[in-house]
Amino acid sequence: MDKKKLPQPIKRPRFDNPTTMMAVRGPIPNGPMHPRPLVALLDGRDCSVEMPILKDVATVAFCDAQSTTEIHEKVLNEAVGALMWHSITLSKEDLEKFKSLRVIVRIGSGHDNVDVKAAGELGIAVCNVPGYGVEEVADSTLCLILNLYRRTYWLANLVKEDKKITGPEGLREAAQGSARIRGDTLGIVGLGRIGTAVALRAKVFGFNVIFYDPYLSDGIEKSLGITRVYTLQDLLFQSDCVTLHCNLNEHNHHLINDYTIKQMRPGAFLVNTARGGLVDEHALGTALKDGRIRAAALDVHEKEPFTYQSGPLKECPNLICTPHSAFFSDQSVTELREMAAGEIRRAIVGRIPDSLRNCVNKEYFTSAYPDGMNGSGPGYGYNPVGVHSTTMDPHPGGPHGTPHSTLGDTPNHLAKPESSEVH
Repeated sequence: MDKKKLPQPIKRPRFDNPTTMMAVRGPIPNGPMHPRPLVALLDGRDCSVEMPILKDVATVAFCDAQSTTEIHEKVLNEAVGALMWHSITLSKEDLEKFKSLRVIVRIGSGHDNVDVKAAGELGIAVCNVPGYGVEEVADSTLCLILNLYRRTYWLANLVKEDKKITGPEGLREAAQGSARIRGDTLGIVGLGRIGTAVALRAKVFGFNVIFYDPYLSDGIEKSLGITRVYTLQDLLFQSDCVTLHCNLNEHNHHLINDYTIKQMRPGAFLVNTARGGLVDEHALGTALKDGRIRAAALDVHEKEPFTYQSGPLKECPNLICTPHSAFFSDQSVTELREMAAGEIRRAIVGRIPDSLRNCVNKEYFTSAYPDGMNGSGPGYGYNPVGVHSTTMDPHPGGPHGTPHSTLGDTPNHLAKPESSEVH
């Protein structure tokens, strides 16, 4: 009998350059001979939406941390994927604490709480979820605008406080500052998904809509029936109400400041449902107290969670603040979390960054990744049947020995306790 020729082992590329070895992290191992990778929710506790999507390809844990000092060493050493809301910040120093991390998915659209450049240089992909909650944020923005114009929030509070409002004089005093919407000009800074949705809604109420967005090509204004201006100064000068819908970056931090507020029409309204860092709250507080800005509504703040009792907006009149909730609805949050978990799944079973839909830091990757860098090359085939189940292992006596249970569908809690015990 002829002896069959045994297949030769596949040699994987070697990286002798120490700099390259630092930048390129190893593959996400996945397959019959490898334990399932660890994915951690950094700043939350509820993984009930993510578990059904990830349980056959990953072990899911939650940390409920506000900083990396509260994250357990097991996560810092072993987690290959991280999900995060907006209550934790990952600087370069924080990212360097993670020894195996390959992908971060921000559960939301903004990613200013992650150093995306440093992440890319460390070989960590950063993704966001830009398509969720567009309707909710646009609806919330119009709700805040309507409250500023019609003063519904303040009038409702007067009634709740048992203030007696009688006669035309009493009503005039209580509703002082209420304004007619039709014919006023709404200025939108940033005409992305949400800015466009706000524009369409505002037109129905009778606003003349203008926008400023230096990143869009000409012609979009014609398809929407709105007016484009080409400088922020022109928008501020023409607008009776300004609403912000742009990302926060190093170029537009404190976009609304002492100088730009002076360019606004006296008595204009200001709404921010985008990012807190776009507005200099010290300058806004002064403008509200001086009456230069008639009223403002903020869903986002420079420091969150926001409290009236401290900070530059303390005792400011004509101010509505909500707790970064404009995106929220039962439907939008479920949709958001499903999309974020789906991106993590694509990172595990596919190639990084090629398989990712919303990677925001590809340009910062410093080196090429061998074999898709997450095990999609030879020897790391993905097998979604049986061997990765969180509920049952059909081969309990095989290489793993015991099934990879995550306690049914309940995620592990990997916060950093006072002791070294992992919960």
